Amino acid sequence: MFNRTVLKALKPKSLVLSVALALSVNTAASAQVTVDMAKISCEQFALFKVADPDTIAVWLHGYYSGKNGTTVVDIESLKANARKVRDYCLQSPETNLLDAVEKILQP
Repeated sequence: MFNRTVLKALKPKSLVLSVALALSVNTAASAQVTVDMAKISCEQFALFKVADPDTIAVWLHGYYSGKNGTTVVDIESLKANARKVRDYCLQSPETNLLDAVEKILQP
């Protein structure tokens, strides 16, 4: 009788411990990656070598919006500008991405 009681008490604890262990292993397995945006080339941007170009385009939009003091996001304009930069980068892969953005999207 004592053994059954102990086993019943251990099963839920084992399950909780297993789940906690699995979650901690999963979290530890994903590495943090940092990127210096000033060092990304057009080739890296256009050919998905750093991250998804859409993700980078959203970051760039936020960066330049912050510099310009605007909080408005025109989604269609963001998409069109990302396409313009990508197209330029495919033609000039050696260009620095931030230089390309400033050249293509200058006011």
